[in-house]
Amino acid sequence: MNVKAYILASLVFSLLAACSHIDESERLIYVKPVAVKRHILLEDFTGQRCVNCPKASEEIKRLQDQYGEENVIAVGIHSGPLGFHTNSKFVGLSTDVGDEYYNYWALEYQPVGMIDRGSPIEYTAWNTRVREDLEKNATVDIKVFHDCQEGRLTVRAEVSGVDGPTEGRLQLWLTEDSVTAFQLMPDGTLNKEYVHQHVFRAAVNGIWGENINIGEGETLSSQNHELTIPEEWNSENMYIVAFVYNEQGVQQVCKSRL
Repeated sequence: MNVKAYILASLVFSLLAACSHIDESERLIYVKPVAVKRHILLEDFTGQRCVNCPKASEEIKRLQDQYGEENVIAVGIHSGPLGFHTNSKFVGLSTDVGDEYYNYWALEYQPVGMIDRGSPIEYTAWNTRVREDLEKNATVDIKVFHDCQEGRLTVRAEVSGVDGPTEGRLQLWLTEDSVTAFQLMPDGTLNKEYVHQHVFRAAVNGIWGENINIGEGETLSSQNHELTIPEEWNSENMYIVAFVYNEQGVQQVCKSRL
């Protein structure tokens, strides 16, 4: 072996030897996930026999125009004493699940809303709370995957931890836009052709969702959940609303159109 080849071989061997002495924990450097801005879940407890509820709906429209529908995600939960269940004459938008939510939160009037599962407040105070929560970062990120064939919906969600550990529950809801049904109006008249938006239809993965415990940098997938969509619902106007919540409130929410 000539001198140049010997020197080159010695250099390569030295480098390889040096690399082998690097501790495994020093080779991988953890990179914190990019901060994810929080979207807002606005639970609007409403009713078709509530004369002031259209005013709350107008406020939701104003908030979504100002901040974006993808940032202010509203769900109209028809329920309570001013809600209405379908009978032989009129279409009702109240559900047993909606009534259970109304009673669980011990609500006393309508319209009333909860921003990210905070204390119930009147619609005139929603703007301040929405603006405050939009400034916060989310602890998780959510992606929704679904398939809808011949009225059979299959849906699952992936949740990624982006800021510390998060323990809570993952909730999947089904909502529908542009539903025509009667509504009592602020002037006391009955509007039989009122168009209701973001109507709560069903809890896809149970009334209170499913447990989730995720660390920063981890990604977990829920199991597949299935639901048969009734013929009277219009799947073309439907959305999956997915959110993670715990005792501190809603940590993140997103919605995906069917």
